[in-house]
Amino acid sequence: MEWYHVGGGLLALLMVLISLGLPLPFALAAASLPFLWLIQDFSTSLISVELKIWGVWVDYILLAVPLFVFLGELIARSTIGPNLYRFMHQGVRVRGSAAYGSIGACAGFGAVCGSSMVGSLTIGGVALPEMLKLGYGKRLSAGVLAAGGTLSVLIPPSLILLFYGIVVDVSIGDLFIAGIIPGLALTTMFALVVVVWGIFSPSSIPKVDKALRLPLFEILSAVLPVLVIGLVITVSIYAGIATPTEAAAIAAFLTFLIAVTVGGLRWEGLKGALMATMRTMGYLGLLLSAGTLFGFVLTYHRVPQQFTEAFLTLELAPYMVLAMVIAFYLIVGMFLEPVSITFITLPTLFPLISTVGYDLIWFGIIYTITMEIAVLTPPVGLNLYVIQGLAPKDVDLKDVILGSLPFIGALAILIVLLLFFPQMALFLPELAS
Repeated sequence: MEWYHVGGGLLALLMVLISLGLPLPFALAAASLPFLWLIQDFSTSLISVELKIWGVWVDYILLAVPLFVFLGELIARSTIGPNLYRFMHQGVRVRGSAAYGSIGACAGFGAVCGSSMVGSLTIGGVALPEMLKLGYGKRLSAGVLAAGGTLSVLIPPSLILLFYGIVVDVSIGDLFIAGIIPGLALTTMFALVVVVWGIFSPSSIPKVDKALRLPLFEILSAVLPVLVIGLVITVSIYAGIATPTEAAAIAAFLTFLIAVTVGGLRWEGLKGALMATMRTMGYLGLLLSAGTLFGFVLTYHRVPQQFTEAFLTLELAPYMVLAMVIAFYLIVGMFLEPVSITFITLPTLFPLISTVGYDLIWFGIIYTITMEIAVLTPPVGLNLYVIQGLAPKDVDLKDVILGSLPFIGALAILIVLLLFFPQMALFLPELAS
C-alpha cells in the first residue's frame, strides 16, 4: 500500500472515529490498528502495542509530566496563586494595576506551572470578580485573563514544550530555556495591549483602583514562593544541575512544603490535588500511549519521510513551507486542543521543517505560540470557556472572544518577531551549550 493511502486512510478513519464521539486516545489507537495489521499478524501486533504502551509509562523523561501537573494543582489549591495576584494588583499602585497584575500573576504562575487552562482557572477565579467589581470593562477583564493563561505555555516549565520535545526528540532543557525570552517579551506585549486599550477605550479602565495596600509580610509571602519555585526549575536546568525530570521532582516537593507551611494547603486540598493529577494523567497517559502507537505506524509506513520528499519536489522556498505549516496549525488549532494536535500532526510535519533547514528548538517556540493562539480561538478555544465559566451571567462568550482578539494580535506579532529575530529563542540555549 502506498504511503499516501496509509496517511490519508489513517487521517480519515481518525476523523470518523472522533466525529462518532470516541475519546481521542481510543480513536488514535483504533485508527492505528488496521494499518498495523497490514504489516504484522495479530499476535505480533499485540506485542508491538504492549511494548509501545509500556514504553510510555516507564519513560524517565515522561515522569516530569505528572510532577509538573501535581505542582500546578498544589498551587491552584493553595493561596500561592491568589496571593501573587493580590500583590501584583495591590502592591503595585498604578492606573490599570488589576489588569497588569493579572498579566504579571499569570506570568509568575507560568514560571511554576505548565498548563494554560490551570493558569486561567487559578488566576481568573480570583482576578475576574475583582476586576469587574473595580469597574474594568468586561471585555478587557475577560480577554486579559483568557490570554494571560497562555503565558503558562511559553514560560518554562511548559507541558506543550515537554510533549514537543518528546515527539520531535530534541532537548527539553533547551526548549524550556528557549521559551524564557519570548515569554518575557509576550508578557510585555500583553501589558502594552492594556496600555493601548486604555488609550482607545478609557472607560474600560478605572482612574483609580480602590484597593487596600498590602503589608510587607503579605508582599513577601506572595512573591517569595513563586520566585523560589521558578528559580529552582529554571536555574537547575539552565546550569545543568538537574534534568527537567529531576527539576520537576525537586520543584514539586518544594511546592508541597511551601503550600503546607505558608500557602494554607490542608488535607482536603492535598487529596484534591492528587485526585486531579491522577485524572489528568489517566487521560494524558492514554493519549501519550495512543499517540506513540500512531506515530509508530506512520513511521513504519514511512509516511513522514515520503511526505517530506513529495513536498520538496514542489521546490517551494523554505519561508513558504514555514508559512504553510504555521497557517495549517492556526486553522487546525480552531478545532483541536494543543496536546491532540501535537501527537497527531507533529510526527509527519517536523521532518519537513528540519529538512528545509529550520532549527527544531526555534520551531518549537513558534509551534508553542500557535498552540497559545489555538486555546483562544473558537470553537474549541479552551481558555475562552474557562473564563466564561468563571464570569457572571452578563459576560457572555462573545465578550471573552472579542476581549481576546487584541492579545491574539500580540501573539501573531511575536511570531513575526521570531521569524526576523530567531536569536530571541536561540540565544540562551546556545549560551548554555
